[in-house]
Amino acid sequence: MSLKKKVFLYFDDEKGNTFGDVFIEHFISTLIIINVIAIILESYNSIYIEYKSFFTYLEIFSIIFFTIEYVIRIWVADLIYSELSKTKARLKYITSFIGVIDLVSILPFYLPFIIKIDLRIVRVLRLFRLLRILKLNRHFKSLRIIRSVITKTKNEIIVTAFLVFILLILASTLMYNIENRAQPDAFQNIGEALWWAVATLTTVGYGDIYPITGLGKIMSAIIALLGIGFVALPTGIISSAYIDEVRKSKAQEKCICPHCNKEII
Repeated sequence: MSLKKKVFLYFDDEKGNTFGDVFIEHFISTLIIINVIAIILESYNSIYIEYKSFFTYLEIFSIIFFTIEYVIRIWVADLIYSELSKTKARLKYITSFIGVIDLVSILPFYLPFIIKIDLRIVRVLRLFRLLRILKLNRHFKSLRIIRSVITKTKNEIIVTAFLVFILLILASTLMYNIENRAQPDAFQNIGEALWWAVATLTTVGYGDIYPITGLGKIMSAIIALLGIGFVALPTGIISSAYIDEVRKSKAQEKCICPHCNKEII
């Protein structure tokens, strides 16, 4: 077996099934979680000042590791997409969702060395480190299932979102015309009324803007009741698709021998 094939099996998410493959998978997942925890802890000034050097070393180590991982995945992309040429396979990985996430999670570290950037922009770019949590998608089966569910139900979700958008526009326009004269400061324009419509339709009800006229209260009650149904629609679609996907996944599960790496029939 060639070196490239061996490396591919270590980093492949489905076909490796070896001790090294499992170790690397768990190591990457742990490192990503540690990075996310570090980002949260850095927001506490007292902790950041005291452990600044630790956070710096962790970031450097993570960047080095994730950069090597990114380069390796580009290198073995032609084995992942075996039906494509080497160039096309590598381009497919680079432009794929997970490939973009892999790049964006390390790019902010290198940008200041390539081009001059304002320090304030650098601080904002560092927030992209949080996107490393999306890299867990390839290491956790449940996350891959969720991604598959969202991909398969995207048309239904888009239709539902479009209906919600229409309802929001109608509700905010009607409420603006109903409440504007009674409380011009609260409902100054349709944009302010749209904020009320979002809070009401999602049944959150912040209470910062609310109708005071009789007709406005009736409209608010109708929107709140409609919101219960419309918010539940995408939830039901995703839940149903998720259950189906889990059933299919269990039906397709293969029992692999840990010694010879072959399927047990």
